[in-house]
Amino acid sequence: MLRLLGSLLSTLRSALRKRTDLALENLALRQQLAALRRQVGRPQVRFADRLFWAWLHRFWGRWREALILVQPETVIRWHRRGFKRFWTSRSRHRGLGRPGIDRKVKELIERIATANPLWGAPRVHAELLKLGIAISQRTVSRWMPRREKPPSPTWRSFLDNHVKDLVSVDFFTVPTATFQVLFGFLVLAHDRRRVVHFNVTANPTAQWTAQQVVEAFPWESAPRYLLRDRDSIFGGLFRSRVRGMSIEEVLIAYRSPWQNPFAERLIGSIRRECLDHVIVLGEKHLRRILGEYFRYYHRSRTHLSLEKDCPEPRAVQPPGVGEVVEFPEVGGLHHRYERRAA
Repeated sequence: MLRLLGSLLSTLRSALRKRTDLALENLALRQQLAALRRQVGRPQVRFADRLFWAWLHRFWGRWREALILVQPETVIRWHRRGFKRFWTSRSRHRGLGRPGIDRKVKELIERIATANPLWGAPRVHAELLKLGIAISQRTVSRWMPRREKPPSPTWRSFLDNHVKDLVSVDFFTVPTATFQVLFGFLVLAHDRRRVVHFNVTANPTAQWTAQQVVEAFPWESAPRYLLRDRDSIFGGLFRSRVRGMSIEEVLIAYRSPWQNPFAERLIGSIRRECLDHVIVLGEKHLRRILGEYFRYYHRSRTHLSLEKDCPEPRAVQPPGVGEVVEFPEVGGLHHRYERRAA
């Protein structure tokens, strides 16, 4: 019993001695810190120091007694600031928004728009779809170079119930370099906006016009309806020839070209995209230019009414086929874009 009591007293005396030594050591350190503060002035507190005190004040209630370098309110401000930054970083949106467009696609949009100044965003977007680049038309319009261009006219189709059995015919005039006036004649099928037949003459007659219809529809391939205006060139000989081919004529009202919208739109495209940019020398020259344009029109030119496809459908080429290659058409007025393996 006496031995046990002596052991407890020894242990208590040792603990009291250690506590006294610790208190004296703290007193010595505080005295040295006070001396340093008199010499240094305001000490530099780093981020790690702030983090240490912000952490310590959460787990030790007597932390204010040990703090010498700064005021306790400063430590509390550090903690609140760190709390605010932590939850701000956690609340920040990550991975949202529309994905960015690739730099090569931007350059391709600018390249196509620059090489084809007559094209708008729908035409450029259609070419990109054919190249396997799936982006929105709005994105294409945003990255196209800004330029002044005339507005594209719009038109609404009619006689939808007979569109596959309906063709339009019309004339258009073209001045030559020698101030002669040539007449172009075209036959347009409404279903795929195909130019079935065209020809050029300086002296159109009813007999010549009737012969063009016969050449356009050989071997009983004539449509059911033919839409035309009331021009005097479509005389009795023309009407009898069309009637003999079992074609029913649909006449538009006087001075109402908008009632023949498909042909009028095609003639407008011919002028804007081809004839307004060349000087015609004669009949052969005009026939050759129109032939080149209609080849481009059928094989390469995309149409909004055909869901941005061509009269002769073009296959979509995915990016894996190869790089984008540019082919000039219609003497460089327009271009066709395809993917070719390197």
